[in-house]
Amino acid sequence: MMNKLEIARKEINRIDGEIARLFQERMKQVEDVIAYKIENNMQILDSGREKEVIEKNCKLLTEKKLEKYYVDLLENIMRISREYQKEILDKLEK
Repeated sequence: MMNKLEIARKEINRIDGEIARLFQERMKQVEDVIAYKIENNMQILDSGREKEVIEKNCKLLTEKKLEKYYVDLLENIMRISREYQKEILDKLEK
């Protein structure tokens, strides 16, 4: 029989697997975003859009005590997305 710690860790592992799947799905969409930006001669960084994403997604939280951590998560995800877009763009320019 598992104790509370083992149960919690097992659930975290399951959630981490889902996060990995969703991350890959999100990054595929990022590829479409950079393709559009290239076609339309747009900049990678869209600060207004990033602010909008944070505001919209924070409204989805039911536990407001986690908001500052969620904002940090979103900012990091968007930073990674920008880095990936830059990598794709750099490869195309070579």
